[in-house]
Amino acid sequence: MPELLTTDRIDEIGTLGSTSPDPAALAAELVSAVDEGRVADPDDTGYALLVAADILEQAGDLADALALATRAIAEQPDEDAYARSVRGGLLLRLGREDEGLAELTDLRPLLETNPDATYLVDELAESGHAETALEWLTAALDAILERTRAQQHASEDAQDEAAAMIYGLTQRRHDLREEMGLPHDEYDNLADRLRAASNHALDALDDGPATLLFWPPAEFTALLLRWPALVDTYPATWDEHRAQIERALAEAANLGGADLGVVAGTVAGLAAFAERAGGDPTDEETLDEYADSLDEAGVTAWPPGRNDTCWCGSGSKYKKCCLPRSRA
Repeated sequence: MPELLTTDRIDEIGTLGSTSPDPAALAAELVSAVDEGRVADPDDTGYALLVAADILEQAGDLADALALATRAIAEQPDEDAYARSVRGGLLLRLGREDEGLAELTDLRPLLETNPDATYLVDELAESGHAETALEWLTAALDAILERTRAQQHASEDAQDEAAAMIYGLTQRRHDLREEMGLPHDEYDNLADRLRAASNHALDALDDGPATLLFWPPAEFTALLLRWPALVDTYPATWDEHRAQIERALAEAANLGGADLGVVAGTVAGLAAFAERAGGDPTDEETLDEYADSLDEAGVTAWPPGRNDTCWCGSGSKYKKCCLPRSRA
């Protein structure tokens, strides 16, 4: 029976793509698995095609990358916004300005409703349209703030959602203006105030650290083998574990959290810490204290840049690894 294409293999191929002497062969492996129905998790079909598209784009084959991004949209019609944004960016980079801008413009309303939708402005900025990206961020902020001033929110959840949107948009706008070498304006000052306020709020929290404990693949397997009781604390697979961490960090950021990150644990380190502290390594409090004990030099800041290596250690770009999978 032909071998199934697993999530780990997709990640591995994504890691190899930037250094492989034959990137086309790696992309072909992904595409053939999709064509032959050999993707282990059907939900990974669109992901596999986007990884293949990214490999081809890095190799300079923008046309074939575009074709794969288009296929990814068809594979996930109910959650196609990210794939469509990738397609829009590729169209722009191919010089098909009108089509690329039309694709991204169609998604533009998401900037006012979806905290993750700043990937739209990232595609614009990466394609030489930083001014348009800045314009869209500013307009989205204007609209959300105007709605906030003009009406009462229906619920506390709606109010929190609006606050999360304002925080995320001001921070991304601030970063973009900094990249463009522009001086501070009123929204930049607001971004600074919101970040400072969120840092103070996190310092006052008693319900958990801003840094989360993460287990690399081998350590995750060893952890559950050594302390089977932890199967009730952690998900069944490492892939689910890293997705859970990504979602938790995204939720914290949406609520105004800043200076977030992960620290990698080891089974030997946890065992030694528990012995010194006289604690139970399967107890949540012990796990939290172990995370706190890890040297700050070992903290991996979150989120990485979209084109930077993913925080999970897969070696893939963040935008093709944990970022899109956390939105599933």
